[in-house]
Amino acid sequence: MSALLLDGRGLGLGEFEQVALGRRPCAISDDARSQVRASRRVVETVVARGDPVYGINTGFGDLARVRIAREDLRSLQERLVLSHAAGLGEPLDAAAVRGMLLLRANTLARGHSGVRPELIDALLGLLNADALPRVPSRGSVGASGDLAPLAHLALPLIGRGELVVEGERMPATRGLAAIGQGPQVLEAKEGLALINGTQAMTSLLALAAIRGRRLVRSADLIGALSTDALRGTDTAFDARIHALRPHRGQQRSASNMWALMQGSEIRESHRFGDVRVQDPYSLRCAPQVHGAVRDVLEDVVATLEVEMNAVTDNPLVFPEEGEILSGGNFHGEAVAVASDMLAVGLTELGTISERRVEKLTNTAFSALPPFLVEDAGLNSGFMVAQVTAAALAAECKTLCHPASVDTIPTSADKEDHVSMGMGAALKLAPVVRNVNAILAIELAAAAQGIDLLRPLRSSPPLERLHAALRARIPKWERDREMAPDLETAIEVLEGLDPLLDELGVR
Repeated sequence: MSALLLDGRGLGLGEFEQVALGRRPCAISDDARSQVRASRRVVETVVARGDPVYGINTGFGDLARVRIAREDLRSLQERLVLSHAAGLGEPLDAAAVRGMLLLRANTLARGHSGVRPELIDALLGLLNADALPRVPSRGSVGASGDLAPLAHLALPLIGRGELVVEGERMPATRGLAAIGQGPQVLEAKEGLALINGTQAMTSLLALAAIRGRRLVRSADLIGALSTDALRGTDTAFDARIHALRPHRGQQRSASNMWALMQGSEIRESHRFGDVRVQDPYSLRCAPQVHGAVRDVLEDVVATLEVEMNAVTDNPLVFPEEGEILSGGNFHGEAVAVASDMLAVGLTELGTISERRVEKLTNTAFSALPPFLVEDAGLNSGFMVAQVTAAALAAECKTLCHPASVDTIPTSADKEDHVSMGMGAALKLAPVVRNVNAILAIELAAAAQGIDLLRPLRSSPPLERLHAALRARIPKWERDREMAPDLETAIEVLEGLDPLLDELGVR
């Protein structure tokens, strides 16, 4: 792939995915490099004059009133990074760290942080070589940004901390040598510019949003398969109904589910004479629920694409005016609230999916064999698969407690309101995993339901989904170990993007 040129303005979620998950290389654009140099000249002028400016020749946080001598400015920046690298816990995964490197380089490339272009090049050197800093996941309260995670991200640039190169964890000096890169000496303001921002929480939220986009599309596809297996009606997905409540996400989900069910022999078999005139809400209201999640997700993506191109350190340099202004762009409230809202939305996708699994396994409603298996009693079938879905849904509900409404003052009460954005983003990741698993359980159960209705066939699109699963998992004829089947169903779900595209599920 050609290198993605960064200028601090044009980064979108698609480009983020190409880099964080696809390892696309990156470089700073020529125009951005010029802007960065202009910003650096302002900082150098301040240093030469000796004017007291926060973060350049003063202490940090509650120590901002302490003046630092010119001969100590390099030491000040190095000590800042070292002292703030106080994170603990399991490390962030490779995709999250790639995302952090990308986002940090992009915000610095905007040219309002006062760093040298060489420092951005060094960040991109790590990213392009896939030499990833080891970043502990705990230690950020989301203001002044993600200080501890970003400090760990910055440590290898000065030859400290650890890098993971080709899967091997090693001291930063060894890792830098392996990729032909040497340690940096931080100049005035550069340490602060590296660690002050929202890039850890933003990277985690972006990864969740990418996976969330697949989940909302998959939910429509799998929900349609369940509806057909349960001999539900497609009437509730008629476009005329949704035109009278025209939420964009609701209309899209309804359109998907209507189209997916057309041509089903199962649907035709009960179109006349079916005494059940209305389906349960988990079927009939799927577009309303799935659609609401879609709308939340698109709001989250809009917030993300602002944040990915935002300048979030402090103070900020304005080269045109030659001024340096102190503010609070590092505060992660926007990302924290978005993370909490996405957790709520995706959990709803999981709870309605779990209800469809229950309907599939409940013979009193489905009129299918109990727990989707012949010779029930001797066989237990999908009985405990539904219990697992319920357990995962319950865990998601607990994880939906908002982190963004919490605040614990830090830094001698100078930072008296914090976002807890990193906490919100961290607990979002297990919600995504759980919902993914619930939908995979529904996929396995719905496919079994279709098998039990043979020789009738579902619609052509839904038969393709059924075939994709059956290529990996055989029909459940008698009890066997369930967990491997469910793990395989998760793999099938995670590989659905090409089929979703082919079927036109938007």
